[in-house]
Amino acid sequence: MLKIERIVNGNIQENCYIVHNDRYSLIIDPGEDYETIVATIEKTATKPVAVLLTHAHFDHIASLQPIRDLYTIPVYVSPIEKEWLVNPELNLSAGSGNPIVAKAAEELFETGKTYTLGDISFHVVETPGHSPGSVTIVFEDFIVCGDALFKGSIGRTDLYLGSQEQLVQSIRDNILTLPDILPAYPGHGDSTTIGHEKATNPFLK
Repeated sequence: MLKIERIVNGNIQENCYIVHNDRYSLIIDPGEDYETIVATIEKTATKPVAVLLTHAHFDHIASLQPIRDLYTIPVYVSPIEKEWLVNPELNLSAGSGNPIVAKAAEELFETGKTYTLGDISFHVVETPGHSPGSVTIVFEDFIVCGDALFKGSIGRTDLYLGSQEQLVQSIRDNILTLPDILPAYPGHGDSTTIGHEKATNPFLK
């Protein structure tokens, strides 16, 4: 049985998630609170096997490099955003006074492929619109949807290469087609379910 731990990071309140079973863990979107992320992993008493990125905006990758250095684990990201990790202009950290330059990702997500890392299985679906390479990570018992879908809302589309029309379409095509019962864990704010958003989200009417 998979478990999911949520860590709310920094002023932007970005959600990092640790998805784990009794042996292994995956780190999703490591934001700026490095020490809290590490403490949460240690508390699970599991072996981290990879970092998965729903997208490569600065608030989702702030601790990426120190996390991967500590655990010597690969990073997975959409091929569309592979350059964003190494380019502060693209990851939107350039003007922050703390530009983020991480190493290139070791692995690029392939849609339609089932991954098993450690003994945790998942696949990804493309959910662009907030950013062009945004993905949703689909586990058996829940999804992690980054900044595509929020409880009662959807992601911002006024950032570089954002598109509200594309985002709404990708949510309808690739998230709302999943089972209604699945919990959805977003990049900011509280969790919801696919069925709840299908029934109530004003952006998806």
